[in-house]
Amino acid sequence: MDEHKIHLRPPLWLPVIVVLILGGSFVYGKQIESRGAPATISVSGEGKVTAAPDIASLSFGVETGRKRTAQAAMESLQTSMQAIIDGIQEEGIAEKDIRTQSLRLNPAYDWEEGTRIERGFEAFQNLNVKVRDLEKVGKVLSAATLAGANQVGGVSFTIDEPETLREQARAEAIDDAKERAMKLADDLGVRLGKLQGFHEGGGGAPVYMERAMMMDSVGMGGGGPEPLPVPGGEQEIQVNVSLTYEVR
Repeated sequence: MDEHKIHLRPPLWLPVIVVLILGGSFVYGKQIESRGAPATISVSGEGKVTAAPDIASLSFGVETGRKRTAQAAMESLQTSMQAIIDGIQEEGIAEKDIRTQSLRLNPAYDWEEGTRIERGFEAFQNLNVKVRDLEKVGKVLSAATLAGANQVGGVSFTIDEPETLREQARAEAIDDAKERAMKLADDLGVRLGKLQGFHEGGGGAPVYMERAMMMDSVGMGGGGPEPLPVPGGEQEIQVNVSLTYEVR
């Protein structure tokens, strides 16, 4: 019995059609991909608002020196601190604006030929005082030192409610960024589309005075120092924003 074999060959045009179909799919896929990720530009803007601070934060306290017992050190500290608190309250400082910043009781000792010699105890207490009338900053410092404060840590000035100023600075920063975006789009020959992203940063910083300068100016003598002039200057609230736009 004869076997008949049939050989089927694909037409010559079939591979060409397959290549065209696959290539077209690839190009179409790239077009869809590019449409899913539109071109964007990012610009930054800055806004600044300057204002005088309205709050001062003072730091000062007492170091008792060496006392024979821990009880004696703490009693000495209590007497000194009460006198200081009474003195600054006479200058109009409310009780709610006075808080303890640190309180320590340490043993005191010396070393002689490698041997530790106990010398009693030392007590320390520092206060943080908020002054809402800046014209009284010098008077409060003078009253504290006159009452017995022998440690002055520093003064910082802040704005009690800065959010209103921050909103003004933010509005200026956004306007600045928008102007930059329009200028950049014009230079590139494109048009701005929808806003795609927003980021904000920045803020104000308090003004600090050096501890050594404060102690020298107030003076630790016994004659009762004159009110110390402590200018607060101005504080700057700065906001930086970044805007990202779609471009066409």
